[in-house]
Formats: sequence, structure tokens, C-alpha cells
Amino acid sequence: MIIYNVTLNIDKSIHQEWLEWIKEHIPQVLATGKFKEAKLTKVLVEDDEAETYSVQYRAHSREALDAYYAEHAANLRQKGLKRFGDKVLSFRTELEVVDEYSVAFK
Repeated sequence: MIIYNVTLNIDKSIHQEWLEWIKEHIPQVLATGKFKEAKLTKVLVEDDEAETYSVQYRAHSREALDAYYAEHAANLRQKGLKRFGDKVLSFRTELEVVDEYSVAFK
């Protein structure tokens, strides 16, 4: 299992507008059919000038993620760059799930 993680640093001057936009953008990424789910998380750091978020997309497979890069990534990234420019800084990482654990409550 591959997780495509996008970490974003959002200038506070556009934070609310970006937050509304990302909640529309994530379903567009999922609509490509390359991912099974996504999580939007806030990174808990103190910063007077920016807010930080992580979006984790769980890919169907390595091949699905590669297809996303080839077929969709550039266009979807460009939409955010066009709208927010340098007020949003981002970096991307790929994570391989080695094992998963959960606790069953009775």
C-alpha cells in the first residue's frame, strides 16, 4: 500500500480561502480513480505566519500512483498554483505501509 502525502504550508492571509478550496480539490483528486481514500490533517505546530496541513491519499497500487502522476498530477497542481501562487508552499512524499495495527474495543 502506498500513501501519497502532500504537506502544505499556508500563509495565514489566505488560510480560510485555501481551506475551502482544498475541501473541493481533494474530491477532484479522488475522482481520478487512482486513490481509495484521503485524509486532511492539520499539523500541530506553532507558527505566527502560516498554518500547516497534510493530505494523505491512499493509492490503490504503485501503478495507480504512477498513472496519477502521468495523467493528472500536473493539471491538478497547476490549479492550486494559479490560484494561490507562493502563498502556499508544498512538498510531496511517498510512504509505503509496512504493517497496520488497530485496537478492538469491547
